[in-house]
Amino acid sequence: MSNNTAVVVGGGIGGLAAAIGLRLVGWNVTVVERAAVLDDAGAGISLHANGMRALATLNVAEAVEATSRRQYTGGTRTPDGRRLAMMDGAALERELGTPIVGIPRADLHRILRAAVPPEHLVIGSEVTEVTDGKDKARVTYDGTTLEADLVVAADGINSKVRRRLFPSHPGPVYAGSTVLRAITDRPIEGLADDFALTWGHGAEFGHIGFPDGRAEWHATLNAPAGLRYRDPLDEMRRRFARWHDPIPALLAATRPEDVLHHDVNELVTPIPSFAVGRIALLGDAAHAMTPHLGQGACQALEDAVTLTAALAATTASSSATKTTIATALTRYDAARRPRTLTVARDARRAGRMGQQLTNPIAVGLRNAAIRLTPPGAMVRTVLKHADWTAPRITPTPSAA
Repeated sequence: MSNNTAVVVGGGIGGLAAAIGLRLVGWNVTVVERAAVLDDAGAGISLHANGMRALATLNVAEAVEATSRRQYTGGTRTPDGRRLAMMDGAALERELGTPIVGIPRADLHRILRAAVPPEHLVIGSEVTEVTDGKDKARVTYDGTTLEADLVVAADGINSKVRRRLFPSHPGPVYAGSTVLRAITDRPIEGLADDFALTWGHGAEFGHIGFPDGRAEWHATLNAPAGLRYRDPLDEMRRRFARWHDPIPALLAATRPEDVLHHDVNELVTPIPSFAVGRIALLGDAAHAMTPHLGQGACQALEDAVTLTAALAATTASSSATKTTIATALTRYDAARRPRTLTVARDARRAGRMGQQLTNPIAVGLRNAAIRLTPPGAMVRTVLKHADWTAPRITPTPSAA
């Protein structure tokens, strides 16, 4: 390892990916996570080609693929089961050379966690102070202060580091939707679609299949912020009782205690920069977006790899290629801010034209437009966000 040191604040998907990447290029990294158990909360996740390419750069894509189910079949339907659009995952894989996969978030987190030595993980400790100095940054937690050449703020949508750096920023706002989700506790018989969405009026139901036959489902609803149900699963069974198969079967195969319920919040107002001094922000701390394109985690993975590539030059052996941390973070910000702004804006629009639409005439017009859209155009829509090329990273000899 080099003498360069980094502290990653937050041990979620983006934070762990950043730690893996920085270790690959020779940095000494410590991850500080406030949760007492390092296990990413959530149900299931789809990883598009861009996310898988980022994971391949971090040398963990093979393990992820072995634990996931490739998404070839499915699409979008109406509540009575009529097809609006077919998913052609095989065409996307041919175009991109990388499949879309579905995986439980806990499995993805476990794979990333295994790539960081336990002695570099500080669990159950909340960071209370982050300061940026000319020569070093400092991170304080539980009465301990670490000095580092770099701090990576990966502390989520309610990032304390972001608030400290940009105290006048309005922070996250409610996006108008709330989401309930769970993983079934047993395999679903005859689950034909690998991935599916159903759009009603102000409501969406989707599922992701897993290799063992179980599935993740999510229900996204227009609702006032903070709305909660006395019995969430019973409410979902009632709400979606007349929707097409396999929706009732997915809900029937779910235990009440497994249902998660979160409001959808996003950073509508962009932050001025993803880097301030020796501090870099990534993932939801930098650009929290709505889930309507399934790109949140993929963008965090892109952040981690792009940050790694920019900082690799700070450990270069040749003075001709070596760069400063400040220059590296400027490059990172320039590469990531425009792309994530575009993806976040498109996700917001997708929600407004998809799940959040309630006017019956507008819903009918949207459905007709989707049915008339050629399959090639649908593929190009996905490619707009998924066709990302990861920067090349050369691991240091010690990391290899």
